[in-house]
Amino acid sequence: MVSCFLYATQYPCRIIADIRGGNRKPSRLVPLKEVVVDFETIKLEKQDGIAVLTLNRPHRHNAISGAMTRELPKAWADIKADPNVVVVIVTGAGERALCTGIDVGEVAAGGAQVGEPDKAGTLESVMFTAIHNKCWKPVITAVNGMVVGGGLHFIADSDIIICSDNATFFDTHVKVGLVSAQEPVGLTRRIPLETVLRMSLMGGAERMSAQRAYEIGLVSQVVPFKDLMPTAKDIAKKIMGNSPAAMMRTKRAIWEGLDYGLDKALEHAWDIISSHRGHPDSKEGAMAFAQKRQPSWQKT
Repeated sequence: MVSCFLYATQYPCRIIADIRGGNRKPSRLVPLKEVVVDFETIKLEKQDGIAVLTLNRPHRHNAISGAMTRELPKAWADIKADPNVVVVIVTGAGERALCTGIDVGEVAAGGAQVGEPDKAGTLESVMFTAIHNKCWKPVITAVNGMVVGGGLHFIADSDIIICSDNATFFDTHVKVGLVSAQEPVGLTRRIPLETVLRMSLMGGAERMSAQRAYEIGLVSQVVPFKDLMPTAKDIAKKIMGNSPAAMMRTKRAIWEGLDYGLDKALEHAWDIISSHRGHPDSKEGAMAFAQKRQPSWQKT
């Protein structure tokens, strides 16, 4: 119940908690069966080590409002601070879109302030994703429809991406007179440069299909819409069997390595490997294997 008290004092949100009873083997499963944190524009659900972060503005195709830009960093801070959360699934509410970028209607009305007031107009105002917030827990993005413009941040910064067969990907920045830069720069680390340029310069005149996204490696799996979240949760459950600390350091080494040349990236990766040598999980895995039992990993 302490966790619920902390959430209630930190956020103006609704808390639902059901204490899991009975005897359990040592594991990383959370003692709270379900915790739901409702913000105004997003929803954060945490159960058995899996956090589901849902962009929750289906009436606006989950477009990013000013309020959402301020709530997303709070949600990522919650995820980072919760030792019971091992893996995150990001998705959108409804059947039409994951995210269609900044809410243009709100911009036209003069009400879209991105980020906190003291960071408005700076790069630090864009804190939408796990990578933006230095959250090294594994992230699966389950694309449930359109991904447009600023919504591509969630694609560029995801670890594993799956999508429903109705998913489409396109960028309308230049069509409405805006520069497309942040999202395509991130995408160039995932897919061919010409593909990124074509998407950015077409301004939405073409939409990349789910099948095309799979063919170029932007997504790793395409499933019927009804199977999207079950598939994402199945992947998450498989990830749950691994050491949380080892996965976080693995993810950090890979993502931060992209910022360096090869020699520096390998040196940085070695430093991260060295920092893990004293962690209990580095011995627990071998001991569990030798003793023919499931490992009991440390929470992070």
